[in-house]
Amino acid sequence: MPLSHRGTEWSRTVLKTLVVLNIVLAFLVVAAFVLSFVFEAQVVAYYRSLPTGLDGALLVVGMRVFMVIGIWMFPLFHRVLTKLIAIVDTVRVGDPFVPENARRLQQIAWALFWVQVLHLVFGFLAKMLSSTNAVIEWTFSVSGWLAVILLFVLARVFEEGARMRRDLEGTV
Repeated sequence: MPLSHRGTEWSRTVLKTLVVLNIVLAFLVVAAFVLSFVFEAQVVAYYRSLPTGLDGALLVVGMRVFMVIGIWMFPLFHRVLTKLIAIVDTVRVGDPFVPENARRLQQIAWALFWVQVLHLVFGFLAKMLSSTNAVIEWTFSVSGWLAVILLFVLARVFEEGARMRRDLEGTV
């Protein structure tokens, strides 16, 4: 039985918009990465001209490393968003407790796990660069790690729910 709930329609629209924004931002970060090589001398000279005493060459390398981390995150977020759209679509048709959704939730959990790992790498590098007079803010994300755990548990709940549903259908 299909559900015509505005929440699922709205969710799908927001998720589709986020997919497009994620792709656009990925292209922009890749372009910035390429341009960091084209305009390296100008960027280094600019930072060296500031009274802060920042090492422009080191900052350019740091920016590139952060861009590479960002470039790795875009496909992870794309996976999360597309799997969420697929889950929302099953909710829209009134059939969310299917084995595919359990697998999708597990894939989302793994993608967010790797996002959290990259976030830790970013934090480590931010601390290293901060020691060079460049202040880069970073905080550990407890909620991000809890979300990963929650998604793995939820994936297992969906898997068990789909199994129970299949067993129930087999007895009727």
